[in-house]
Amino acid sequence: MRVLGLETSCDDTGVAVYDTARGLMAHKLYSQSRMHAEYGGVVPELASRDHIRKLLPLVREVLTDAATTPADLDGVAYTQGPGLAGALLVGAAIGRSLAYAWGLPAVGVHHMEGHLLAPMLEPEPPELPFLALLVSGGHTLLADVARIGNYRILGESVDDAVGEAFDKTAKLLGLGYPGGPAIATAAEHGTPGRFTFPRPMTDRPGLDFSFSGLKTAALTATQGRILDAHTIGDIALAFQEAAVDTLVIKCQRALEQTAHTRLVVAGGVGANQRLRARLQQLGEQRGVRVYYPRPAFCTDNGAMIAYAGAVRLGAQQNRDDLTFGARPRWSLTELESP
Repeated sequence: MRVLGLETSCDDTGVAVYDTARGLMAHKLYSQSRMHAEYGGVVPELASRDHIRKLLPLVREVLTDAATTPADLDGVAYTQGPGLAGALLVGAAIGRSLAYAWGLPAVGVHHMEGHLLAPMLEPEPPELPFLALLVSGGHTLLADVARIGNYRILGESVDDAVGEAFDKTAKLLGLGYPGGPAIATAAEHGTPGRFTFPRPMTDRPGLDFSFSGLKTAALTATQGRILDAHTIGDIALAFQEAAVDTLVIKCQRALEQTAHTRLVVAGGVGANQRLRARLQQLGEQRGVRVYYPRPAFCTDNGAMIAYAGAVRLGAQQNRDDLTFGARPRWSLTELESP
């Protein structure tokens, strides 16, 4: 089965063609980060308009790169949610329209299921079941994955997602957008120990997260100080260490609770090298293998949507009729196994 995947949940326009026999055939991504950087974060209306401009040209490019015509496709998958309502509607409308024009089935894909399955695109994909840590600008959660479509949420953020906290702290320090890479780069020049930030909700049982207090701690650290390069680096380092420590502590608890021997880490924050190093260390200590998608597939992308769509279309389920819609809020637990 060969599927065209479209991703437009936020500020990245992603398109890919995935074939269940041949693997990923082509993919392209257009990032709006430079446009939104002027505003210090994503402007939903601008994101939607840019998806309209970029999506169809990317579809043509990807089909050419994959040496694929519409007649070679078996379906179209698009991100239905969660995400920004307007951005989601662009992908849903175009995806459903292309499927209708080409006489193909279409399926709306859960954005976080796409992230969760992104490591399946790698040469050595994880076997089921596994523990999943999904960390992005919009979500932070731990899920017990028994099989595809069967997800039990063990813990999630009660306020800011960790990626959102990175973005807001970077803006506070004048580092620009997106915040994750900016904080990581500044932290390379930081002095350990000058600042110590809390590890939120690690002093109590449970697997839920909170990052708003960590963001406030960074704000407090800036008050009354000249934000020269050294101070910015020190605060960035302290923030990153606190965020990473919190994620690692919760992962350790979840591994102990579930006894899983496989940990999947996905989402944009999963590209953070400090987090990867710490989780790799945790895995070695506990005899747990840690899986990541390649860095290009940690952020939003069409490849993960094409893969997830192929799984669901291949099971002859979840095929959409001519109606379509967006689901800005959509829990993973509402999904069913294909």
